[in-house]
Amino acid sequence: MADNNKLAIIMDGSSFIYRAFFACPPMKSNDGRSVGAVHGFCSMLISQLCKHDSNIFCVAMDSGRHTFRLDMYPQYKANRESIPDDLRQQMPLMTAACGAFGVPTLAQPGYEADDLIASYSYALSNRGYKVRIIGIDKDLLQLLSDKVEVYDPIKSKIITKEDVRKKYGVLPSQMIDFQALVGDSADNIPGVAGVGPVTAAKLLNTHGSLHAIYENVEQISPQKLKEKLINHKEEAELSKKLATLNKDVQIFDIFPSMKFDYNHEKAHKFLASLGFNSLINRMYKTAIYAKSTETFLQHENDVLQKTI
Repeated sequence: MADNNKLAIIMDGSSFIYRAFFACPPMKSNDGRSVGAVHGFCSMLISQLCKHDSNIFCVAMDSGRHTFRLDMYPQYKANRESIPDDLRQQMPLMTAACGAFGVPTLAQPGYEADDLIASYSYALSNRGYKVRIIGIDKDLLQLLSDKVEVYDPIKSKIITKEDVRKKYGVLPSQMIDFQALVGDSADNIPGVAGVGPVTAAKLLNTHGSLHAIYENVEQISPQKLKEKLINHKEEAELSKKLATLNKDVQIFDIFPSMKFDYNHEKAHKFLASLGFNSLINRMYKTAIYAKSTETFLQHENDVLQKTI
């Protein structure tokens, strides 16, 4: 296991929130609030805290629908429905849940959670940290490197470069160009009309990059494919910009904003306020509770030794 003092964990909170909302049944708190998604999110958070041991553990969140990508392309994510009212009402409790477990949240207006993940990963890796991103969004795969790994929470495994190649036919370093060609229907990124994943992978394996493809576009065959690439060059270039995660989000006080500081009494109080008794029982059986208790006892023992 990596040195937990040099391992930084960043969890894609936005994807976990949506998973919790759509996967978990409705639930009401003692005071009548909808908390089904909050219960699911807390359950997932406890699981991830148990699986990943690090002093730096934070959750990245979206901070609204408007981002810099909408300024580039007003149709970005235009095909998505608005956030359900039931989920919108629970969103503040998601942030409160993170705070109750001592997990900092990262959010900044104008940027998506993935941009914050990219920026913090870049900053941390440049400071000698191994970064582990917990998330299933394929956009995160472009960040995968020797210093940054992506952990699939559903399959409970680190995604390797070979995993990416097997699934998409390209390397992680080519994922941005892959999406520039294929587009992304979920985010309404256009790509090159008529170019699918197989063709995109073949083009990138032959030429290496989107730039090289267009440098050699006159030699590409068949003719119809060449015409598609030429006719949709602007869309491809725009799609690349939209698909590229921003690594330059301004970051202040990077380490204090990411320090994991679990307090089981605070977590207990939060869970109890929402009637999450099963999660309370589970929490007291987990490694995070054992670790916090062990740390407390060690601190008390150190104090005692100093007084003898």
